[in-house]
Amino acid sequence: MPARLIESLATTDALAELFSDHSMLRAMLDFEVALARAEARVGVIPRAAVEPIAAAARASDFDAAALARAAFVAGTPTIPVVKALTEKVGSRDPAAAGYVHWGATSQDVADTALVLLLKRAEAILTNDLSRLEAALRHLSEKHKDTVMLGRTLMQAAPPVTFGLKAAGWLGAVSRGAQRLNAAFADALVLQFGGASGTLASLGDHGAAVAAALAEELGLSNPEAPWHSQRDGLATLVCACGVVTASRGKMAQDIVLLMQNEVAEAAEPSSEGRGGSSTMPHKHNPTACILTLAAATRVPGLVASFLSAMVQEHERAAGGWQAEWPIVVSVMQATGTAIASMAETAEGLSVDAERMRANVTGTKGSVFAERAMMVLGAKLGRDVAHRILEEASRRSFAEDRHLADVLAGMPEVTSHIDASTLRGLEKPEEYLGSAEKFRQALLSSSQPSQKKEG
Repeated sequence: MPARLIESLATTDALAELFSDHSMLRAMLDFEVALARAEARVGVIPRAAVEPIAAAARASDFDAAALARAAFVAGTPTIPVVKALTEKVGSRDPAAAGYVHWGATSQDVADTALVLLLKRAEAILTNDLSRLEAALRHLSEKHKDTVMLGRTLMQAAPPVTFGLKAAGWLGAVSRGAQRLNAAFADALVLQFGGASGTLASLGDHGAAVAAALAEELGLSNPEAPWHSQRDGLATLVCACGVVTASRGKMAQDIVLLMQNEVAEAAEPSSEGRGGSSTMPHKHNPTACILTLAAATRVPGLVASFLSAMVQEHERAAGGWQAEWPIVVSVMQATGTAIASMAETAEGLSVDAERMRANVTGTKGSVFAERAMMVLGAKLGRDVAHRILEEASRRSFAEDRHLADVLAGMPEVTSHIDASTLRGLEKPEEYLGSAEKFRQALLSSSQPSQKKEG
């Protein structure tokens, strides 16, 4: 199912489908079927009850819209889902209907269903992260010698390489992926505690049923139910916030590089992409826009989830009920940001000549630091700084290259020879440890392990 029009800029098709009504209902029914199987394995319910429950638990046979309306009245989607499932099982096998949802509580179903969808979301996000990492690694290697302006406080600064810039993006991707993998591992755990988190209704079999249920669903079995302890999900939500913000930083860089006045890089273009309804000449940074929109939304969502963590005793009144839309929105925004930047990196065009031209266009002003350090070795840093400030002002005022201005200043030429002055404005000779840093970032950024959905 494609995204709804109102969320068409907020999710990908894959994540829209994953968090669709049908998919969520399927996950809730999967819990109920797995619960019956686990309890039959342990001997809590008759084995004969399992097949009628499984046969009735087909999501396509349920009216999701009606269930949603009923959930609004009941205060939880589980109650109408369990009622509808029980009725369907009862029409097949009245005896088996009595064992639907045996010993579970509403939050067990809702939380575990969400966790099952998050497990599938992890595969989607991880695969797109792998695409992004591979594309950035390629860009960094290809442009390891491509010089460009460094920019600090939005002003021209000494040169860097585009290879280093791409490696910086890659480092953030890799670190974010590691945090995200660890957060998913903590969050993908079974929720099964019964009414008060003790599974008292199952007598001595509670722990055994929980272990069997976790095995049936392919989830980790926690030490105890976590009904009102939301730190696992919170850690995942926060990790998504960091990942999305990092993708936003990359998107912001590319948007600025795409400005007509800069024109150093551009997103891939295609029919219907990046255009304007009134300006045919436009090539708008569509993927970056989607990423920046996601990065704008997610911090507030993270804050909302953290606020909802303050939950009362063994079951929350409001906090838990707030979580589903928050978590889903965070996952969709994060996935949108990652997928959009993967697509951008895979097709990013880089204009190396324009990058060099923009360095040259500063008329050497960005090498004032270099000249100051050379002169400072003779006169001291403070004196050299004052001389270069004056030289820079004259360079701008007279529209002359900094090296030419310096060549006409006796206080400079008495300490710096003509050949040194001529070489001041060669960007390749003022890159410092850029290549070492680039290689270190690539070395530390190991590709994410792909996970199949």
